[in-house]
Amino acid sequence: MRYVLGILLLSFLMISCAKEEQHNFKLKGYVKGLKKGTVYLQKQQDSIIITIDSLEIKGEPNFELHADLEEPEVLYLKLDKNASEEEMVVFFADTGVTEVRSTRKLFNYNAKIKGSKQQDVLKEYLTTISKLNDRNLDALKSNFEASKTNDTTMNVSFEEQQNKFLKQKYLYTINFAMNNRDSEVAPYLAVYEIQNTTVHYLDTIYNSLTPSIKSSKYGKLLKKTINQRTTEEAN
Repeated sequence: MRYVLGILLLSFLMISCAKEEQHNFKLKGYVKGLKKGTVYLQKQQDSIIITIDSLEIKGEPNFELHADLEEPEVLYLKLDKNASEEEMVVFFADTGVTEVRSTRKLFNYNAKIKGSKQQDVLKEYLTTISKLNDRNLDALKSNFEASKTNDTTMNVSFEEQQNKFLKQKYLYTINFAMNNRDSEVAPYLAVYEIQNTTVHYLDTIYNSLTPSIKSSKYGKLLKKTINQRTTEEAN
């Protein structure tokens, strides 16, 4: 009888291990102050967001979510605090372990992400874009103050300032993508951050990509975007 029970226990452990090993991606999360809510691991599939894994939080701020990745891609960690409150953290995932630490309050703004090399590249880009955005907001504030005092030497219209910011962002993004042509982040930024730039620049970014990145999910999506834009502009 003990022998039979031992065999059954061993079989159960082997099945459990097999189930766990089939996931090649693990997200380890910690949300300070979170006692109740639900976390969702999601991704974009075609034009919709689908849930890969989820977990209801009941008093424990630490959690794990799992997925099977065929290649590096952007995932979303969504936190539902209650029926009317939800926030989302965007990150670049690859096989292995990614850690996300944040707080219940300002979940997306306070998030610290440690994981894939693609996430490191994305973080570098977002850090610079954040600085450009801060400078843009400071300029808008200065222009607003100048308009109240009729100081025409500093007064620049809102539209002019926004156009200047967008030009800076687009130029930086194009250069950043080309300088990181061997990363999946490059075509991702081209598709989702500067989709309204000219086809010429999108094509320039695509042609600079390494062969492996061209054949990646976002490399193929960039090529599809270029083809669609080319067809639309030809009509």
